[in-house]
Amino acid sequence: MPALANRFRAQASEIFQAGVIAADPRLAIQRHLQTDGERLFLGLRSGNWRHIHLIGFGKAACAMTDAAQEIIPHAWLAEKGIVVTNYDNVDLVKNCQVFGAGHPLPDASGLHAAKTVAGRLAQAQAGELVLVMVSGGGSALLPYPAESLTLADKITTTQALLACGADIRQINCVRKHLSRLKGGGLARLAAPADLHALILSDVLGDDLSAIASGPTVPDDSTYADAIAILDSFGIGRQIPLAVQNHLRQGAQGLHPKTPKSGDPLFIRTSHALIGGNTISVNAAMQRAAELGYRTQLYSTQLCGEASAVAEQWALKAKAMMTEIRQPTALIAGGETTVTLQGSGKGGRNQELALAFAISAERIGLAAGWTLLSGGSDGRDGPTDAAGAIVDGGTLTRIRAAGLDPAARLADNDSYPALQAADDLLITGATGTNVADLQILLLHPNE
Repeated sequence: MPALANRFRAQASEIFQAGVIAADPRLAIQRHLQTDGERLFLGLRSGNWRHIHLIGFGKAACAMTDAAQEIIPHAWLAEKGIVVTNYDNVDLVKNCQVFGAGHPLPDASGLHAAKTVAGRLAQAQAGELVLVMVSGGGSALLPYPAESLTLADKITTTQALLACGADIRQINCVRKHLSRLKGGGLARLAAPADLHALILSDVLGDDLSAIASGPTVPDDSTYADAIAILDSFGIGRQIPLAVQNHLRQGAQGLHPKTPKSGDPLFIRTSHALIGGNTISVNAAMQRAAELGYRTQLYSTQLCGEASAVAEQWALKAKAMMTEIRQPTALIAGGETTVTLQGSGKGGRNQELALAFAISAERIGLAAGWTLLSGGSDGRDGPTDAAGAIVDGGTLTRIRAAGLDPAARLADNDSYPALQAADDLLITGATGTNVADLQILLLHPNE
C-alpha cells in the first residue's frame, strides 16, 4: 500500500481514537462525582448517605465502578458492589462481584447477574443510596424476563428484531415490555431507597429512556407500541407464542405497566448524563483540525440502512471533491442498521465501509478519499473488528484476493472481503460504548 495512503489511514485512526478517549468512563465519573469527606455530591444533588449500594452494568461498568470507589470513602459503602459487563471487558474491580455476560444476545450468565442485582435492590432501605452506573450494552447484559417468559423467549425475540433491521429504540421498546428491570423496573425495585444513575450514553440524541432500555427512568411507551413495532416488520407472529401472549395480555391490562412519568417512585431518583456520542464527535473534529483538516460535521445522528447511508455519503463526497482545495474531514456519529439478507459475517460499520467503496467506484470517485467507520466499543457485530478503514484501493485489493465485493456485500459478508484487503479496524475492547464514529477524509490532489 502506498505510503501516502498509509498516512491518511493512520490519521483517520488517530481521529477515531480521539473520539474514543473522550468517552473514557473513568474521567467521566471523576467529573460528576465528588465528596468533601462529609457529603457526596452528585451534580446538583448531595447527601450524607452512609450506606451506598454500587451497581454498574454495561460495557464501561468495570471502569465506572472502579472510579466511583476511588472517590467514595470505603466506610460509606454497603456490602460488595455488583458489576455486569460483556466478556471482553471483564476486569477485576475491588470490593465488587464482577459478572461477564452475553452481548448483543443475552445469556444465562446475564440472567444470573440480573437476579443478583434484583436481590440486592430488594435489600435497599429508605435513607440509603443505590448508585447505578449505566453504559452501552446494558440492555442485553442484564436480562430478567417477565414472570411468564423465559430467557430463550427473549433471545429469540431479540434475534428477530436485529435481523429485520429494527433500530435500537424499537428493539428497546419491545424489550422493556418483556422485562422486570428495563423501562424503569430497576428504579421500582430500588424503592424506597434513594437512587442516582450516572449514565454514559450510546444512544443518538441521548434519550435516557432508550439507554440500556431506561432501567432507572420513566417509560411512556406501551405494550401496544411494542406490538405495533413487531407488526411493522412483519415478525409479530414469528416470535415465540409466550411473547405474543404476554404483550397481548399486557395491552389488555393483565400485566403491570412500566412506570410512567409522574409516578411517585421517581421522586427519590435522579440521574446525570456523563458522556455520549456528541462529545466524542466533537473531540474527533478537534483532533482532525489539529492535524490540519478543514472540518465539517456530517451528522450527529447518522442512522438508516448502512448501505443506503454509504451511497448518500459517497454522492456527497463526490460533489465536495469538485469544490474543495484543501484536505477536509467530514465527521459523523450515530448507529446505522443492517437488514440481513444473506448469511455472511460482518457488522454495520464494516457493511457501511464496503458499501461506500462500491458506491464510490460506481459514481467515479476513484481516489482522494479515506473512510473509517468504527464502533466506539471496539466491537462491530459478532466479529473481532471495530469496523473498517477503506480507500480508493480497497476494491482492487479485494478482487486481487479472488473475491467479488458486490457479492460479498449482498451476502452481508463484509468481514472476509475487508480482511482480504487488510482494511479491518482492529482495536480490541475499548471499555466504553457511545455508539459509532465515522471519519471521511477528502484529500484532493494527493
